[in-house]
Amino acid sequence: MGIQMSRNLAAILGGAAGAVALVGIVGLLIWFCLFHKRGVSRTSETGSSDPSVQGRHIGVQLSLREARRFELRELSLATKNFSDRNLIGEGKFGEVYKGLLQDGMLVAIKKRAGAPSQEFIDEACYLSSIQHRNLVTLLGYCQENNQQFLVYEYIPNGSVSIHLYGVGQVSAQKIEFKHRLSIALGAAKGLAHLHSLSPRLVHKDFKTANVLVDENFIAKVADAGLRNFLGRIDVAGPSSQVTADEIFLAPEVREFRRFSEKSDVYSFGVFLLELVSGREASELPSSNSTENLVEWPRLQQHFQHH
Repeated sequence: MGIQMSRNLAAILGGAAGAVALVGIVGLLIWFCLFHKRGVSRTSETGSSDPSVQGRHIGVQLSLREARRFELRELSLATKNFSDRNLIGEGKFGEVYKGLLQDGMLVAIKKRAGAPSQEFIDEACYLSSIQHRNLVTLLGYCQENNQQFLVYEYIPNGSVSIHLYGVGQVSAQKIEFKHRLSIALGAAKGLAHLHSLSPRLVHKDFKTANVLVDENFIAKVADAGLRNFLGRIDVAGPSSQVTADEIFLAPEVREFRRFSEKSDVYSFGVFLLELVSGREASELPSSNSTENLVEWPRLQQHFQHH
């Protein structure tokens, strides 16, 4: 029975239509196991900065963990003065560096220009209070010389997107199906935890590149609440990244900028599509197609009913 299932799954992974079918099955399983039980597991220890930051600071009782305040000199030492060799990425917040603290701990440090503010500290303290096995932990912050830094735990295996369709990667060989299922469940648990907070925290930027995996391929959702540091101005890196990210946004977000739990779940669905197919959702299924992997199944369903 296990062999037959493996053969069936291999066939499913062969085409976009099969991928969508498996996404539906996995998505339904995850929804039933996690989101359906959300009301039972809801907690109020950490609160949320969405949708109302003012409401969080005024009316919600929180058990905030004191975020560590780093000195600029120790972050400079950890990254060899923010050398290009330590630069591992760039995102909406700014450049990301790999660092080694004096106590031997590896960290990922996000850096951007920004004037010191109490709001930045409050947001960092709040987000560092959110602890979960499937969330990347914010360890602390730094504000010096008109620069702002966020210090996260370092996840050694990188993002799922690199393993799926990074340069030179063969997705079918790189991630076994058991790992893909584990990653899907782990990412769902992380997202469900954010939604279980009171008030709920909407991720607002859930995508394959923001799901990291450790050395055991345990999924950890990154950048939860990061958009709250950006305010109304959506500071993003290269324009190509912005275009790629658009595919993960729900229609109501693209049109009205209305983020919600539902928009997070939509983004999760696109993530599942990429995870199962091993291809970017913005990619065209075939040379004859003008629709991407998200639009193509919808079009096929339309043709089947007409």
